[in-house]
Amino acid sequence: MICVRIANSHSGRGAAASMAACFTHPLDQTKYRIQVQAIRKPLLRTLHFFAARDAGIFSLWQGLSASILRQSTYSTARFGLYNLFARKAQRSSNTNKLPVSSTMACAGLAGGLAGLLGNPTEVVLVRMCADATKPSAERFNYSDGITGMVRIAKEDGIRAFSRGLVPNVARSVLMNVSQIATYAEVKRRLLSTRPLNLKDDTFTHILSSLAAGTVATTMCAPADVLKSNIQSASNMHGNRQIITRCLIEPLKHEGFTFLMKGWTPAWLRLA
Repeated sequence: MICVRIANSHSGRGAAASMAACFTHPLDQTKYRIQVQAIRKPLLRTLHFFAARDAGIFSLWQGLSASILRQSTYSTARFGLYNLFARKAQRSSNTNKLPVSSTMACAGLAGGLAGLLGNPTEVVLVRMCADATKPSAERFNYSDGITGMVRIAKEDGIRAFSRGLVPNVARSVLMNVSQIATYAEVKRRLLSTRPLNLKDDTFTHILSSLAAGTVATTMCAPADVLKSNIQSASNMHGNRQIITRCLIEPLKHEGFTFLMKGWTPAWLRLA
């Protein structure tokens, strides 16, 4: 019954997120490609390189079907679960406005569960977006998101849908909690700083949102980079091999800046 209520009341937000993905997908795709490619290239060079090499500007929407699939599951669950937990917390505390700490707890729990539910579609999305960075013989070549999920189940087994689960859940929790906490704190400080003389209006909301997006992008970047490298890789078995290939070796070659790869397109998409 809970799942039915969430689907009915928040499918519209999931649909809105899917529509937004149609416009922001090139940034999302570029983020994944920057995160997994060995040679570091800035945002514009990466966009130009793949657009010129592949099928022109339309190649920047490769993997869009998987992005829509992800938004329809992850975003719907994230919005629905958050509102469900928030309503229950309001009823238990007999208040219509929760303190920031309770809001963060609801957001963190909702983000973690949504990350768990959305991980299978995340695996397909990352593989489709990052495929162009691989040699032709190593590409997955999924034609669309649904076909990708079917092929993963057949070729790699159901366990492959749990690839990168831990960093993905961590990223989802950090994203929700850091956005809410930063937004609330920045907005409070802006309104309480007398020389600024700001009001609780659209301008203040934009400033607070930009700050929240910046902090959330920075806090989530290490988990996001690790997740993308794990999910896009093939022929890996065992946690030791995964950690060595996706974290230790890149850190040796690139340093700690490896954990911030793809920050710019991620920030542009979020902020």
